[in-house]
Amino acid sequence: MRKPLILQSDFGTADGAVSAMYGVAYGVDEDLLISDLTHEIPQYDIWEASYRLIQTVSYWPKGSVFVSVVDPGVGSTRRSIVVKTKGGQYIVSPDNGTLTHIKRITGLEEARVIDESVNRLPNSGESYTFHGRDIYAYTGARLASGVISFEEVGPEVETQSVIELPVVEATYDGEKVSGTIDVLDVRFGSLWTNISRELFLKLGVKHGNRVEISIENETRTLYKNILVYAKSFADVYVGEPLVYVNSLDCMAVAINQGSFARAYNIGTGNKWRITIRKAPRIIYED
Repeated sequence: MRKPLILQSDFGTADGAVSAMYGVAYGVDEDLLISDLTHEIPQYDIWEASYRLIQTVSYWPKGSVFVSVVDPGVGSTRRSIVVKTKGGQYIVSPDNGTLTHIKRITGLEEARVIDESVNRLPNSGESYTFHGRDIYAYTGARLASGVISFEEVGPEVETQSVIELPVVEATYDGEKVSGTIDVLDVRFGSLWTNISRELFLKLGVKHGNRVEISIENETRTLYKNILVYAKSFADVYVGEPLVYVNSLDCMAVAINQGSFARAYNIGTGNKWRITIRKAPRIIYED
């Protein structure tokens, strides 16, 4: 039985790269159901590719096949793999850290290295710069259409061998929670952190309370202020900043109907740290 095929890349849609991947997939099976996760990952940004997968994969049915192509090492000795998640979805990807969040949060059931002698677009053997088309889209389509089984992808490897990017764990020290700004809610400019709601609530705050946040990179503090912990954007005035729980059950910082990232020139990644503590009651609460 056919399964959905979902594509992600840093290719953009200004040229024919994504369309070529579609063409290869339909060449395997014209009746495939193909969707896009996104093709707007910043060029070479493996971290964001990993984050967009964890944002999405678990909401798709078991057996769904994801193809993720953010591959600055294309043509090198890095492995091409397919993993099966604990939730039963499959991900086709270079083994370059793209699977970091899936491995850590969802968990991997199995992993296999793609046997390119079998699972490679016919007559593409001399090309080493478009594995997204020639290997990943082709293998993903064959798996989603049922032409091959997961076992026919290639030899099994240990899931622990799947490469992970460095991750800074969020912490609570009895007074404050600290973490990183992992990614942006791109269209709206909200900051998504790795601080879980559960960890944040150890501060003893409730909706409507105020918290003090501080954002810094390796060189300086870029933002420090008192914000409302809001249930939704409607709880604050237009233009007012807030802290809220995002769709991944982690803490986020935003401006109601504005871009927090653009307003304060905030970036993402392990170098960008955020600290949250309960605001002093004597000043900010009745």
